[in-house]
Amino acid sequence: MSELTPSSELRPRSELRSRNGVPKIAGIARHGRLRRANPWGTVFKFIGAALAVVLVSGASVGAIAVNGLTSQVETVELISPTEGPIPQIGAIDGGFNILIVGSDTRAGQAGIGGSEEDESATLNDVNMLLHVSQDQTNAVAISFPRDMVVGIPECPWDDGSGDVKGYSTEPLNVALYYGGLPCVAMTISELTGLPIQFAGLITFYGVINMADAIGGVPVCVDGPMIDDNTGLYLGAAGTYNLTGIDALAFLRSREAVGDGSDLTRISSQQVYLSSLVRTLKSADTLGDFKKVYNLANAALGNMTLSSSLANANTMVSIALALKDIPIENVTFVQYPGTTGNTEGVYAGKVKPNTVLGDEMMSYIAADQPFRLDAAGDGRGSTLDPNAPVAPVDPNAPVVDNSALPVLSGVNGQTAADYTCSVTNN
Repeated sequence: MSELTPSSELRPRSELRSRNGVPKIAGIARHGRLRRANPWGTVFKFIGAALAVVLVSGASVGAIAVNGLTSQVETVELISPTEGPIPQIGAIDGGFNILIVGSDTRAGQAGIGGSEEDESATLNDVNMLLHVSQDQTNAVAISFPRDMVVGIPECPWDDGSGDVKGYSTEPLNVALYYGGLPCVAMTISELTGLPIQFAGLITFYGVINMADAIGGVPVCVDGPMIDDNTGLYLGAAGTYNLTGIDALAFLRSREAVGDGSDLTRISSQQVYLSSLVRTLKSADTLGDFKKVYNLANAALGNMTLSSSLANANTMVSIALALKDIPIENVTFVQYPGTTGNTEGVYAGKVKPNTVLGDEMMSYIAADQPFRLDAAGDGRGSTLDPNAPVAPVDPNAPVVDNSALPVLSGVNGQTAADYTCSVTNN
């Protein structure tokens, strides 16, 4: 399988489909306005909060409670004309896409990651698109490496000036700095070809408070995982119930996992995500009103939402649509890319493999469920040899995905897969 040339790799999917052969001239990025990145900007910050909101908050907390919480949330308008309609109470109709973004801002974070004076540039260092199929029987969460070089479209600057930045090819995580959450949505939409109806962004405190609200998330490591940069200390192989700052430290750890790249860190983060989904859908969480309310409060208290999502009815409807999707049909994947042996615009960054990426997106856009070669990538995550045997629920539907086509070469796992982070200590 041959790769596309750099010029076509960096051209947005929408341009390849609908520009009538007339390429858009790339603009010059205004690097002088961007400050140096900080290692704390690698923190995973949002997916747990977003999944909590869409899986449990509406259905379990109730519209009145959620309305009281959402009334305090900051909102933004998406630029693309794909804002979702505000539904009535009841499961939302059809499929939809939710963009999940994590910000590295230090503002209002009480010194987590450094003082506000250390760095004021705000980058989108976590980027995930949750796609729910039209028949609402399966969902795919696509992680995009923050250092993946992509086309950043023309977006209004996020400074109130009304200026529009030119088209450029840069690491994905500058999109938030240029044009806020709407610009990230435009960038991901052009890369994937998917419309984005809902979007949300969360800060450091979201992950910390979320982990505490549900009583912790169990994660498995295959050896000692010690990272002085993040303050993480897991002294031996095993499963740990991570809360608060420890959950944050685990998710931001890069050097202690796999080959130390963004790609193996994403695989390690999916260990946490799959466990988080299992925890959220357990009776211990869903059956505890106080826990679920605290969960929603922890998420929404640290979020900026698109106006299409910041509505109690919408959250309830999304929750009702998602609550019955079996965990075997919730798949986490990583947009394909490579590091090392790259040059030019890709030097030191992630080079997207858009040939394989387009193949993956064709499955997702067509709502065609698929299987992966294996759970985990074998470098940042691997199957847990001591995975517990789940009790048989006679009322649960039997899920058999063995006949699904295999999407070979894409890394990820389902929420039903028990995996461990591969450490390098």
